[in-house]
Amino acid sequence: MPSQGKAYTAEQKEFIVRLKHSYDEERATQSSVSTCNPAARVAKGLQVGLSTVKTVLAAYHRTGQVSAPRPTLRGKPSYRIGSALETRIRQRVREVNRGGGYVSVRTLRGWLHQECGQVDIPIKTLWRTLKRMGFVHGASKRRSTLKERDYVIVARREYLRRTRANRHPGGGTYRAEVYLDETYLNVNHSKDNTWYFEADGAWVNKPAGKGPRLIIVHAITRNGWVPNAKLVFQAKQRTGDYHGQMNSTNFAKWFTEQLLPNIPPQSLIFMDNAPYHNEVAEDAFPTPKTTKVQLQHWLKAHHPDDYRDDMLKPELYQRCQQLCPEPKLMLDLMAEAEGHTLIRTPPYHPELQPIETCWAITKGYCAARCDYTMTGLKRHLDAGFDQVTPAVCQGLIQKVRDQEDQYWQEDEEDDNREQFDDFALRANDSGFPEAEENPLERIVDEQL
Repeated sequence: MPSQGKAYTAEQKEFIVRLKHSYDEERATQSSVSTCNPAARVAKGLQVGLSTVKTVLAAYHRTGQVSAPRPTLRGKPSYRIGSALETRIRQRVREVNRGGGYVSVRTLRGWLHQECGQVDIPIKTLWRTLKRMGFVHGASKRRSTLKERDYVIVARREYLRRTRANRHPGGGTYRAEVYLDETYLNVNHSKDNTWYFEADGAWVNKPAGKGPRLIIVHAITRNGWVPNAKLVFQAKQRTGDYHGQMNSTNFAKWFTEQLLPNIPPQSLIFMDNAPYHNEVAEDAFPTPKTTKVQLQHWLKAHHPDDYRDDMLKPELYQRCQQLCPEPKLMLDLMAEAEGHTLIRTPPYHPELQPIETCWAITKGYCAARCDYTMTGLKRHLDAGFDQVTPAVCQGLIQKVRDQEDQYWQEDEEDDNREQFDDFALRANDSGFPEAEENPLERIVDEQL
């Protein structure tokens, strides 16, 4: 058995449980035994503490199985989880909410452990992820639960309204749709599992660390990758978010020189809300660099009734922000100049971007053939892009449209259900007896 301070393995715990069962059977079938306390016999025979034996047995009686020790989480908990897992989390919370169930961080973590094999997500990391995705924990009309914030629902609804308006009743779309995104790929990106002889162990000479990384920018349509739009370059840093390796200048250069000339006329371009996607135009007003004199001059000229000589710069800046038209974004102006329209996906909805799955296909191909060299990575990357065919893109885009339809329908059902609850609450406050359902049903039917 392990020395003091070390955790017991599942096999060692199983041994304790079986020995205890053996002593129980001996006590039940024989007229006399050496002791009436089987747990103490187990502890004495194995030379372990009685409290240890009782802890193992209690866990077994509670769960019906023995479990291996949980891995020790060292260092600072991770701050982010993958976008694919964020999609599973959103779908799970919505599913439980719609079914009237209770959702908490701990129950959600348990589901991720059981259904998705995610055993190392710290509670704090999951909590931050839920907050960042727009969920809030609060009292609903019927129970305390996790639910989406209003701004997330509004952003998704506005996005879906625009995408659904582009669908042609006979199939296809009125305007071509282009989906762009960025990702990265490390030189040591490889598969974690392999076949090996158990006696020899997993003899995989895998280098330590992730190694240098490539930044990748590309776009797809229903016909596959956009021709001549691929951009691949080696990052200067090996750590941190890949968004930090890109800036608005480099992205704008790729956007105007490699993307816009190679997409169909009057396309709808879909992208996320990365900071360098939302750079304001140079003539935007006001900006943090605008001087106090410029703020005074603009406010006097356009809104003299709102101007006061004793206004400080923060007051001028805030007032100008309130009265100025919303500033144009640089990429929007570039796209509009060529006849295209930019649409940004709602925050934390990677499932609405089919190119995310294209990245997974390409990276999976490279991981299965990794030789831990930059030369090999670049060669495999080109072949990985070839795995994303037009048929694959069409299937992924259709899957996204099915998800959009599901969100559209579920949001309407949730809104109608909430409206029904509001009427029920007002009806009860107005003195309707709970048994008399007909007046309430009539009111709801008229409103809906």
